[in-house]
Amino acid sequence: MTTMTQTSARFREFKMPDVGEGLTEAEILKWFVQPGDTVTDGQVVCEVETAKAAVELPIPFDGVVHELRFAEGTTVDVGEVIITVDVAPGSEDAPAPAAAPAQEPVEAAPAEEPKGRTPVLVGYGVAESSTKRRPRKGAAPEAAAVAAAVQAELNGHGSAAPVADAPPVGRPLAKPPVRKLAKDLGIDLATVVPTGKDGIITREDVHAAAAPAAAPEVAEPVAVSVPETPATVGSARETRIPVKGVRKAIAQAMVGSAFTAPHVTEFVTVDVTRTMKLVAELKEDKEMAGVRVNPLLIIAKALLVAIKRNPEVNAAWDEANQEIVQKHYVNLGIAAATPRGLIVPNIKDAHDKTLPQLAAALGELVATARDGKTSPAAMAGGTVTITNVGVFGVDTGTPILNPGESAILAVGAIKLQPWVHKGKVKPRQVTTLALSFDHRLVDGELGSKVLADVAAILEQPKRLITWA
Repeated sequence: MTTMTQTSARFREFKMPDVGEGLTEAEILKWFVQPGDTVTDGQVVCEVETAKAAVELPIPFDGVVHELRFAEGTTVDVGEVIITVDVAPGSEDAPAPAAAPAQEPVEAAPAEEPKGRTPVLVGYGVAESSTKRRPRKGAAPEAAAVAAAVQAELNGHGSAAPVADAPPVGRPLAKPPVRKLAKDLGIDLATVVPTGKDGIITREDVHAAAAPAAAPEVAEPVAVSVPETPATVGSARETRIPVKGVRKAIAQAMVGSAFTAPHVTEFVTVDVTRTMKLVAELKEDKEMAGVRVNPLLIIAKALLVAIKRNPEVNAAWDEANQEIVQKHYVNLGIAAATPRGLIVPNIKDAHDKTLPQLAAALGELVATARDGKTSPAAMAGGTVTITNVGVFGVDTGTPILNPGESAILAVGAIKLQPWVHKGKVKPRQVTTLALSFDHRLVDGELGSKVLADVAAILEQPKRLITWA
């Protein structure tokens, strides 16, 4: 859906559209235009990432870019103006194009802002001077002592008057529990101002020294420059990554699924030697020319046949109405690992597709996911999912259901293993399958039948013909 407004006959605004089903925000990943660039109707101007996928946004009119309202990496609410376009360039009343945003705010800064900070799109930016950093642990008492000394000089005493609360000379006085607290917080007791009797440092003194907000308030009135305190060892041992976009959606969905649907997982190990031979034969088949043929194709077809034989497994749980919703179609989800995280696009009406059509749909789905171009619509409405953990050399796992679905099939690595075949131990191609299902609507018997059918087809692929 395209969203735009017309502020005048001269300038038009393009707002962040709802690119998916009820999404409320999106992050601007990349701008493809800058102020002063000419754009045409339908031209892609930026790429945004929603909670579901990365999407390219086309501009719905011609003109010259006047202003980009947000910088790359900014999360913008749906309905916010993200770009303005001059649709009548060359007029005399045209204001100068606005520079592309980097770390500047969208609008002019208010008259009063926190001292030494530059407002940006979210929160406040860095301090005005690149050499002035936020004081770290232990800096506040040191600043207080220096401030007191300077204040004494300003009062004309010639030298700093003794400070009653100054740290004692020599080893600081503190009880063992207080020393341990200071060590845990990374506080040097020599820098802590004691308030206890006879100059003893208390727990409250240590906590006060650990409060980073105290330093600016003490140092600012007399403009005392506090020497920079080295960062603690712990700051180099971990990295914090904001959770947003696809990763945030994955986390919320998996938590919701794991703690809403009662999961049951069953396993079966199967000889897939004949399936691997079929894959090799199909690669030489003229009817399969131009499409990618791999074991996943046969596994997907096997699952579709198993669902046809056991249609009750293809369902969803309606919590609001306390109903089981039987689906008479299969939108087959394929879990895909992408640079932005795990996504599960699905093949619409996969049950109606022939083997060549299914192969083509799988190839297109995987390629689109790897390029980060999967649309939100492609990930909506799935009924059953396959996750191929075997590509990572993993034997199997206990997959979590995609929210709203009844079952998910995990496929392990296909390995050459000793196997009893026709009464003799022979090397055979073997894999392990794991089927997780929602026990509210799929009981053990039904889940076992589905998994057994998939295994039987992979062991004897000719059943694709007799059972389909």
